[in-house]
Amino acid sequence: MTTVRALLLAVGAGVLLNLAFPGVGVWPLAIGAALMMWFALSRARAWNGFLIGWAFGAAFFLPHLYWANAAVGPVPWLVLAIVQGATFGLFGAGWATVRRSKMLTDARAWVQPFAFAVLWTGLEELRSMVPFGGFPWGRVAFSQAESPLGHLAWVGGAPFVTFATVLAGAVLGLAIEAGRARHWGYVAIGPVAVIAVILAGVFVPLDAQATEGRLSVGVVQGNVPNTGLDAFNTARMVTSNHLTETRVLMATSPAPLDILIWPENAADYDPRVDPATQQMLTEAAQLAAAPLLVGTQDLSPVNGRYNISLLWNTNGTVLDSYIKQRPAPFAEYIPLRSIARNFSDAVDRVTRDMIAGEGPAIIELPAPVLGRTVTTGPIICFEVAYDGIVRQAVRNGAEVLIVQTNNASFGKTAESEQQLAMTQLRAIEFGRSAIQASTVGVSAIIMPDGRISQQTELFVPANMAESIPLRSESTPAMYLGGAGRWASLIVAFLVVFFAARKRVMDRYDWS
Repeated sequence: MTTVRALLLAVGAGVLLNLAFPGVGVWPLAIGAALMMWFALSRARAWNGFLIGWAFGAAFFLPHLYWANAAVGPVPWLVLAIVQGATFGLFGAGWATVRRSKMLTDARAWVQPFAFAVLWTGLEELRSMVPFGGFPWGRVAFSQAESPLGHLAWVGGAPFVTFATVLAGAVLGLAIEAGRARHWGYVAIGPVAVIAVILAGVFVPLDAQATEGRLSVGVVQGNVPNTGLDAFNTARMVTSNHLTETRVLMATSPAPLDILIWPENAADYDPRVDPATQQMLTEAAQLAAAPLLVGTQDLSPVNGRYNISLLWNTNGTVLDSYIKQRPAPFAEYIPLRSIARNFSDAVDRVTRDMIAGEGPAIIELPAPVLGRTVTTGPIICFEVAYDGIVRQAVRNGAEVLIVQTNNASFGKTAESEQQLAMTQLRAIEFGRSAIQASTVGVSAIIMPDGRISQQTELFVPANMAESIPLRSESTPAMYLGGAGRWASLIVAFLVVFFAARKRVMDRYDWS
C-alpha cells in the first residue's frame, strides 16, 4: 500500500471513529476504525507511520472537538485538534516499528492484535496525563457507553474498554490478512474472537439494586440563551432561571426531596458574600425542603479563584463544599498566556486563573429519611473524564456520583452528549447511580448499570425528580485502581523498545 492510500485510509478511519461517539453514536464503527488503521499501518515505516497516525488523529479530533470552535473560535479548535491528533502519530510510529521488526510473526502472529491494542490504549493513557494534566477527551472507551463493550468498564475501567474495542478491530484485521495468505485457522478464529469479546460485555453482572437505601433527588436545568462565551455574562439570569425552574419542579413533583441539585455556575456570584444570590438559593432550598447542591465561584483567593460546589442549607448556611481539583487548561486557567494570546484573544476573557482544590470530591449530605449521612461524589464538569478523580471519590465512600457542568458556551454541538457518555461509563465502572446536571443540557439521571432513566434536551428549561438507588459495593475496576493505565503504558513501552532493539540488532553486526 502506498503512503497516499494509507493516509486516505487513516483519514477515513478517523471520520469513522468520530461517528461512533454521541452525536451519531453508532458504536460498532469504533471497531471498524481500528480495523482500518490496522491496514493503514500494515506496511508503514516509523516515519510515515507517524504521518499516518497523525492523519487519523486529526481526522478524528477535528469533528469530535468541533465544540471548541463553537466556544472560542476556529484557531484554538484547529490547534487543539491537530496537536491531539499528533499524539496518534506516536502510536503509528510505534506500531510500524513493531510490525517491521517481525518480532511477532509466524508462530507468534496471534499476539499482534494484543500488541496493537495495548499500544493504542497506552497512547490514550499517555495523552490523558500530559501535558498540563492531560486531555482524556475522545478516548475510545467513551464511544462505548451504550454498547456491550461498555459493560467491561465494570471489570477494568476505561482503559480495558478501549483495549477490548481496539482488539476486536485488530483481530478482524489479522483474520482478513490470514485469509489472503490462506491461513484458514486464523480466518475462523477472527470473527469468533470478536463475538466472544462483545458477549463478554453482555454477561458482565451489572447490578442496579440499592444496597444502602434510596435517595430522592431533584435536578434543575435553568437554561440561558445560546450565545457562546457570552453566556458567562448572564450571571443574575442563570440563577434566577434555576430558581424559576425549581418552582416548577416543586409544583409538579409530589414526592419530598432529600437533595436539590443545580449545576456548575448556576450561581455565578458567591452566595456567601452576595445577598441577592443568597436569598435566591435559600428560597430554592426552602421550596425543596432539602439542601441545595449548587456550583459557584469563590473569588476570595488573592492569586486566583476557585470553582466550588456548595451544599446550601434551608437556613442559608453552608453544610459542606468541594473545590474542583482539575481546572481545564486554556479554559479555566491560561498556561503560557503570552503565547496562547497569539492564537486567540479569547484567553483574555479569563482574567483570573482558576486554582486547583485539594482533597477528594466528597460532600456529606444529611439524610434524615435514612437516619444517617449520605456521602456524595460531586464531580465538576471535565473532571468526569479523569479516572483518578472519580475513583478517589468512590474510594472515600461516595454512594452516588453527581456531575455538575456548564455547557452553555458550546452551543448545540455534541459536547454535552459526549460528556453524558462519560458519566454513563462512570456509573457502570463504579456501580453507582450518576446524575449529570447542566445549566443548558444535556442533564440526565443514570442508574448504576448505565441505563439512562431520564434525560433533558439542549437549551430548554427542564427538571427531573426520581428516587435513585444508593450503593457502596466495590466493583473489580475499583479494586484494580490505576493498574490498567500503568500496565498499558509499561507494556506498550516495552513492546516498542524490544521491537526497536531487534531492528537495530538485525541491521548491524554487533559481534
